[in-house]
Amino acid sequence: MTNDDRLTGDRVADNDVADRGVADRGVAKGAADRGVAGGLAARPGLRSNGPLLRVLPAGLYAGRGRMLVERAFLVNRRSWLNLVSGILEPLFFLLSLGIGFGSMVGQVAGPDGQPMDYAMFLAPALLASSAMNGAINDATYNVFFKLKYAKLYDAVLATSLGPLDVAVGEITWAVIRGGLYSSGFLLVMLGMDLIASPWALLVVPAALFVAFAFAAAGMACTTFMRSWQDFDLIQLAILPMFLFCSTFYPLSVYPRPLQWIVEWLPLYRAVELMRGLTTGHVGVGMLGHLAYFVVIAGVGVWVTTRRLDKLLLR
Repeated sequence: MTNDDRLTGDRVADNDVADRGVADRGVAKGAADRGVAGGLAARPGLRSNGPLLRVLPAGLYAGRGRMLVERAFLVNRRSWLNLVSGILEPLFFLLSLGIGFGSMVGQVAGPDGQPMDYAMFLAPALLASSAMNGAINDATYNVFFKLKYAKLYDAVLATSLGPLDVAVGEITWAVIRGGLYSSGFLLVMLGMDLIASPWALLVVPAALFVAFAFAAAGMACTTFMRSWQDFDLIQLAILPMFLFCSTFYPLSVYPRPLQWIVEWLPLYRAVELMRGLTTGHVGVGMLGHLAYFVVIAGVGVWVTTRRLDKLLLR
């Protein structure tokens, strides 16, 4: 099953929920038009008592992003095949390249420069790519459908939830999906004896960091999209990273100026993080990778929140 098939299934499931809630959206949209259209300042009463909520502007965050996660779970619980297909894609790459092509390649230079089996070199990179793809797909295509066609967020923002609730809820669901893809593929790696260190126990938490950063960045970009054709730009960014960010061969094959460019790309840092954990080559530099993803995630959440406020409340 391709990404398009999975995303179409998600949109169909979402559309079913949207169709059942048209009347509710109409009422909510009317409320939005009458009282919410003035932006965050028009919703002064929507504030909870938590310490974070007292710091944020009124109407920005109600601490109920979990409602979006619960809704996503209810919509997708019948689409379990999408999860399976998300795990199978990197598995097929691993079988064809790691085992088939790897039998001709033999060994390549690992994180410490020492030779290692090609399949063991490739597998953690595919795991990082799996986390990226799972998060990006959910935070872009599905969010765009809800924003532009199902008009889900118009109804959501007419309730006590604010733009930050929407951002946190949708990104959290994308992280869950990316984490499930990564966890499933990690079990495949374990079954194929492609894990060489107990540090691999930290792969799933690291994958959640990666998924969160990509989901936040993806959702932020989605708020600027005008039509489905704009998603070609997303693929224009994702595909080169997948091909050239040390996924299939060591970074050392590039000339030094090109290495500097690749080293700043998010997927390269994700690959290095996963490869270091699964092979046991752990160092202080990994904290730099984590900090990199925290910055991307923070900027992505902030941009998404401001854009939703501008698009739907002002």
